[in-house]
Amino acid sequence: MDLRVDCYAGYRDEETPRRLTMGARHVSVVAVQDRWLAPDHRYFKLIGDDGSLYIIRHDPHQDSWQLVFFRDNPQEPSATPRKKSFFSND
Repeated sequence: MDLRVDCYAGYRDEETPRRLTMGARHVSVVAVQDRWLAPDHRYFKLIGDDGSLYIIRHDPHQDSWQLVFFRDNPQEPSATPRKKSFFSND
């Protein structure tokens, strides 16, 4: 999948992702939860305006981005059934 990342370069010239484009889909970044460096890549853990979690990486040598991980809206409660209470009639 083709991933384009629009970034903001702060006063230290460090790029921070602000918007992801995947095909016709656009996602604004509402939070950068984490970032870390690896020998050949920079990683970013992001929350999009759709509530989903994204982990992307940047290869500065090729100036390319890759979606490494995606989880659809991790803030929503899981769809597991509710346990029945011993004392309730429901």
